[in-house]
Amino acid sequence: MPHFVQDVEQIRQRAASKLAQGPVTEGYRGDVEKTINILNEALATEIVCVLRYMHHYFMATGVHGKSVADEFKEHADSEREHADLIAQRIQQLGGKPDFNPRSLLQRSVSQYVEGETLAQMIREDLIAERIVIEVYQEMIRYFGNNDPTTRTMIEQILRDEEEHANDLADLLYITDPRTGEAQGQDPGTDPLHRQEQTQEEDTRQAVQEERKQKKPAA
Repeated sequence: MPHFVQDVEQIRQRAASKLAQGPVTEGYRGDVEKTINILNEALATEIVCVLRYMHHYFMATGVHGKSVADEFKEHADSEREHADLIAQRIQQLGGKPDFNPRSLLQRSVSQYVEGETLAQMIREDLIAERIVIEVYQEMIRYFGNNDPTTRTMIEQILRDEEEHANDLADLLYITDPRTGEAQGQDPGTDPLHRQEQTQEEDTRQAVQEERKQKKPAA
């Protein structure tokens, strides 16, 4: 490591010159103030998601709602962990995490929509997750190599959000939008050849029925 050894004294001098900045060194290539603003918007988004999921958790009652409610609670806990990570990173960068409830919805990219039925709750959560996924993808591209620590954190959060969206998409399929009851078995659990056999059987029955109708009377 000869290149780094030659520069180590200069790095030491720079590190000692601005101790109050903590982890933000001269090697940081991002815009600290803009990064803090972006992260405070992400923080507000995660908090709103926690509140929405918790409302859905308590409102998803009944036989069909119980299993879905457990999923809502799991997602709420995950979003709360995301908020902690983001707030900690803001503090590391020398900023103040903004938890002001008065401006939460203004800063959040996702909305707080309660929903009247179980299916509406699932749908609104899925919409919110898809919005967050797209926004976090843009954040990752923005931070790039200028702030690898923040980028890595958002990448970790993004993986969780994509998993949430996948879970909700499965729940939306098996939930009747009118009643909130299960529509049936997830097609992903049914082998493809069984679906093809069913289609072939339907075709044979249709052909036989048509032949009966065309057969002349004796």
